[in-house]
Amino acid sequence: MTWLENLEHDQTLGKKRLAALLDPDDLPSGREWLRFLDRLQNSAVTDIFIGGSLLIKQNVGDIIQTVRDRFDGPITIFPGAPDQVVKGADALLFLSLISGRNPALLIGRHVEAAMRIRRMELEIVPTGYMLFGDGPLTTAAYMSQTLPIPLNKPDIASATAVAGEMLGLRVLFADAGSGASQAVTASIIAGIRENTTCPLIVGGGFNDAASVEAAWNAGANLVVIGNAIEKQPNDLSWLPDPKNFSKASRPV
Repeated sequence: MTWLENLEHDQTLGKKRLAALLDPDDLPSGREWLRFLDRLQNSAVTDIFIGGSLLIKQNVGDIIQTVRDRFDGPITIFPGAPDQVVKGADALLFLSLISGRNPALLIGRHVEAAMRIRRMELEIVPTGYMLFGDGPLTTAAYMSQTLPIPLNKPDIASATAVAGEMLGLRVLFADAGSGASQAVTASIIAGIRENTTCPLIVGGGFNDAASVEAAWNAGANLVVIGNAIEKQPNDLSWLPDPKNFSKASRPV
């Protein structure tokens, strides 16, 4: 099965997933980088996302290959810019920023990169990307030059998600952004889940097991954690195991 088919299958079964977001500019180096990957392999993480709002220091292709050598789960590119799209990953989230009104991120950059991406033989996952937050301004909001959906506006969130699904987008991604002080709320997640049927990814602002489990419980199929893992890369024991959650949450 493809990456998307697997995610849809897990959704049907009620199985949850947990992704570590690796920003190429914020990774350890040398032997510590390899030890970090071994800890990810032995943790509750099921997926690895690679990407960032900026790309200054690292080569994404080299990172993907090293991750591939030491991690058994799927690797997905979560690009902040077209030049972050390279060969080697299992899938690419082809992001359309449907929460904003910046035409470059709705279709402009997609046109620039489409023919190059097609030649890479990547699985392309059309994804409706929605930014959320009440401040302070996150890197994602600043770089995208768009206003996030306020966290107290679940109706706007649901309507935006429904519109994205109606446009044919196959996955929805609700993101508070890197370094967010507050995660996307359970009411927003539940509203999107109630009104749409495609898989729902949620990221940004998750820094403890309880907040991840709350997102799963509200309807997220896959939760993405970035900053919290970067801040304590030597201890991943706090990450909740989606296998245990999925089993506990199934009806008897």
